[in-house]
Amino acid sequence: TEKQRNELLAEMTDEIAELVLAHNYGQNIALANGIHQAANLAHVHRSYLAKLESQGKLDRALEALPTDRQLAERMTAGKGLTSPELSVVLAYTKNLMYEELLASGMPDDPYLGAALHAYFPSALRDRYGDIIDDHPLRREIITNVVVNELVNTAGTTFAYRLGMETGGTAEDLARAHTVGGVVFQIPDLMAAIKELDNVVPFDVQTRMRLEGRTITERATRWLTVNRRPPIDIAWQIGFFEEPIARLLVALPDVLSGRELDLYHERLETLTADGVPEPLANRVAVLPPAYAGLGMVENSLATGTDLLEVARVHFTLGAFLELGRLLERIISLPRRDRWQTMARAALRDDLHAVQAALTAQVIQHTHEEAAPQDRVEAWAAQDEVVVTRTQGMLREIVEGDSFDLARLSVGLRAVRGLLRPDAT
Repeated sequence: TEKQRNELLAEMTDEIAELVLAHNYGQNIALANGIHQAANLAHVHRSYLAKLESQGKLDRALEALPTDRQLAERMTAGKGLTSPELSVVLAYTKNLMYEELLASGMPDDPYLGAALHAYFPSALRDRYGDIIDDHPLRREIITNVVVNELVNTAGTTFAYRLGMETGGTAEDLARAHTVGGVVFQIPDLMAAIKELDNVVPFDVQTRMRLEGRTITERATRWLTVNRRPPIDIAWQIGFFEEPIARLLVALPDVLSGRELDLYHERLETLTADGVPEPLANRVAVLPPAYAGLGMVENSLATGTDLLEVARVHFTLGAFLELGRLLERIISLPRRDRWQTMARAALRDDLHAVQAALTAQVIQHTHEEAAPQDRVEAWAAQDEVVVTRTQGMLREIVEGDSFDLARLSVGLRAVRGLLRPDAT
């Protein structure tokens, strides 16, 4: 009846207001993250806007967005898009991604049914939950929820950049991003960071959120490259979620060498900024946690406990100083899309080679030996080549200057340690 309808609407008023505020909060966080990275991503924004304009999807003059020349001048001055400009780009990105995902099979994925239910106030879910799945706008609502979460979390250029790097479609990337976020517990992490509103400086929260964005983006890239489309969201979460959760807790105890030092530096910085230690620890372990995806596969392939795989992985990295090589790679300039793609390719290749070398150490050494002993035993089997490679890597990472060519040589030297039986 009309009376019952009005009573239900009144009952939902406060929760609807909370949902609206949460939506606005998420969008404001997206803009804050975008402003923080505006200067570093100016070259990406320039090529992204040019692409949209060439496709007839954007009129820069109409939207008061800078021209290529104006953006080039800002880049020279170390500046990027402003907050109002980022707001416009954010809106266009969401609209375009909505169109692409709605036309795909993603809204029909059973895993995303929960997103449909979460869209509605609890009073509606409680009373009409059995018919929500048959909502005539089911696909549209799911797509809207997915797009808002993805763009707010990953940023405006996420799909554009990763599409170029991996060849993945918007659907491929959105599926992988959903998996990566759940596996690395990013929604819970973001909620914990939100609890620090007005407790720690906003820029500290932004840095922590960007760590969550980075690990999810790297996981998205890994899944897009290493899984055939369309990615089965529920299956991949089921495969990775439990072991990655176990690894995240254990990482402080299995890290070694430079990776361990960097973890302590991140932890100390965050706690000094007022972040409670449990949350600081969750953020500090994220950079090395990315390697966990390969570790889970190595654990399954070799029949070795995941944490033993992790210990061997990081011990091997310390032995060869791969952590320092990775630091050099991450420090490479990203002044245009080719430099950005080359840097990402080097980083991903190094992770892949280290995973393959870890499997090799596990397969060719005694399982009862300590990780350090296993790595040394593996090195002794090919001592001349390993020693030569260590010397070359040391020269590269300790040099005053480094560039793409030098680091590519270093990566090739590491790859040369793989034996013919390595997979």
